[in-house]
Amino acid sequence: MHTKNPNSILLNEEEIKLLNSSIGLKSLLSDKKVNIEKALRLTRHELKFKELQTELIKLQNWVITKNKKIVVLFEGRDAAGKGGAIRRITAHINPRQYRIVALPKPTIEERGQWYFQRYVNKLPKPGEMVFFDRSWYNRAVVEPVNGFCTKQQYQNFMKHVNSFERMIMDSDTYLIKFYFSITKEEQAFRFKEIKSNPLKKWKMTDVDRKAQELWDEYTTFKLKMFEHTNLKESPWVIIDADRKTDARIKALSYLIDTIPYEIIEEDMD
Repeated sequence: MHTKNPNSILLNEEEIKLLNSSIGLKSLLSDKKVNIEKALRLTRHELKFKELQTELIKLQNWVITKNKKIVVLFEGRDAAGKGGAIRRITAHINPRQYRIVALPKPTIEERGQWYFQRYVNKLPKPGEMVFFDRSWYNRAVVEPVNGFCTKQQYQNFMKHVNSFERMIMDSDTYLIKFYFSITKEEQAFRFKEIKSNPLKKWKMTDVDRKAQELWDEYTTFKLKMFEHTNLKESPWVIIDADRKTDARIKALSYLIDTIPYEIIEEDMD
């Protein structure tokens, strides 16, 4: 059975049921102008995402019970949606058993340390998952593009990063590396949106303001990073992030499909 709506879009019973759900109604009312196709797409995405979040809870139970360690890196250009993806992905898991790490500029003391030291200090304990909102790969792209490190420091990083990651994995830690990829046009659109929103203006940094004019330089260093650090045991997972909902589903799906977790039966006593 099909029915016609005021927008002249033919809907089947499954689509009507979706739109009448609480998530469907919320999607319908999210824009000033009703867009049936967009509402259906958002509803399906949200239902799929909730299904994946439920699976992530099972994965985390396995991590906690079996004392496993997981590190997930979220890299990408400014405004690629890394932080938002991490917040959505982790929204329903046990907050005591995971951490989000988004390190500020290194202190004077940290600048004098081994480069990887402050990241080592944030690696997971047994039974814990750690999500890095940017990581040691700042030195592969952001720092050389913006002149925040010397050529020698960059070369030293590229020389040692693969060994560092193998050390992490050899310590019985799962390492996943996501790169959220957006187009230059999408980045410009998101920057404009951030600057016009009084609740988001604080997100704009000096580095962000130069990102568009330095686009090609970022691309050059990004490609060098992929070429040199795309290890067989920890490959770069490049995610098209122009559409945030799709990107989050792809990242969470990959995480669930890649970690070989088992379902832990809960004690009902």
